[in-house]
Amino acid sequence: MFLHLGGDVVVSLKNVIAIMDLETTTISKITKEFLTIAEEEGFIENISEDLPKSFIITEVDKKSKIYLSPISSITLYKRAGYIDDIANV
Repeated sequence: MFLHLGGDVVVSLKNVIAIMDLETTTISKITKEFLTIAEEEGFIENISEDLPKSFIITEVDKKSKIYLSPISSITLYKRAGYIDDIANV
């Protein structure tokens, strides 16, 4: 199954490690530092010119990539079917 992150970017759900809300997670100093280092190392791809609302950590062939998405983390979770799975537990 695939997940549309916004723009022209689609990733396989098996490659998604985490879907994070940008506003709430960047309150933490550690998360800010993580994203700063990831950007310096070239792991971040901004997929839209719109203000990002979430970031998605993925891994393909042991290479990490972080996408900044204009789509909220809740919407991405719904698209992925994670919320439906949680509701059935």
